[in-house]
Amino acid sequence: MKMKRTCISILLLWFACGAAAAWAGDLDPFRDESGAIKISGGTAHIPVMKAAADLIMQLNPKIQISIAGGGSGVGIKQVGEGLVDIGNSGRKPTDEEIQKYGLVLHQWAIDGVAVVVHPQNPVKALTSEQLKAIYAGTMTNWKALGGPDKAINIYTRDEASGTREVFWEKALAKGEISPKALFVASNGAMKTAVAQDPNAIGYVSVGHIDDSVAAVALDGVAPTLENVKDGKYKIARGLFSNTKGAPQGLTKKFIDFIFSSQGRALIVEQGFIPVK
Repeated sequence: MKMKRTCISILLLWFACGAAAAWAGDLDPFRDESGAIKISGGTAHIPVMKAAADLIMQLNPKIQISIAGGGSGVGIKQVGEGLVDIGNSGRKPTDEEIQKYGLVLHQWAIDGVAVVVHPQNPVKALTSEQLKAIYAGTMTNWKALGGPDKAINIYTRDEASGTREVFWEKALAKGEISPKALFVASNGAMKTAVAQDPNAIGYVSVGHIDDSVAAVALDGVAPTLENVKDGKYKIARGLFSNTKGAPQGLTKKFIDFIFSSQGRALIVEQGFIPVK
């Protein structure tokens, strides 16, 4: 038994060393570089962008990578106007945006957008019609859904948000969002708001879900990575890193790294589905 455990330990160490060696090679293009990369836009992208940036800057302090949010619309506009090197978006830029700014699109992940409530809320499943009624403001009390006799507090994002756009199009079928809805600025802010409000309903990237919020099944389908990947859960979108024209120099190396073996591992680690 002891020998078996030793063999397993050696195999695990061998695989770990092999992965580490491969991943070290993914970072090699940055060793002799210097300069800066500016990134802005979609907030769902930030965990992956930050994890990649941290690895690169730890390897080579001569490289500085700044990452800001602002939403998909901001990322597309800022990269198009040359204010940043990479503009992240949680939606595919429109044909008009692509033509206007000369954008080149780099989709590196698929992400689901999940309805979330406070963990203490017993309502963990909704139909599409119920969700539309809630967001339109015509269904206003959790009691009608089997929950407590409390008013439903609706949370949403502003129109620059790619997360909002896919939610509005695919979950609400472009239906009305109540003017009483409370606005938050990012996936992280949405998660915090719902976690602190027992009567809340909101929506976040599947990659942002943790124990602080409870995911809601929609039409009997849970918003899991497996269901998103299999196409069973339909509220999904691509995550794009857009550049003005073909990326060059340090920007190209950063995008190449996101598509590398180590970059793909970071994408999976943050709860997204990598795209080749």
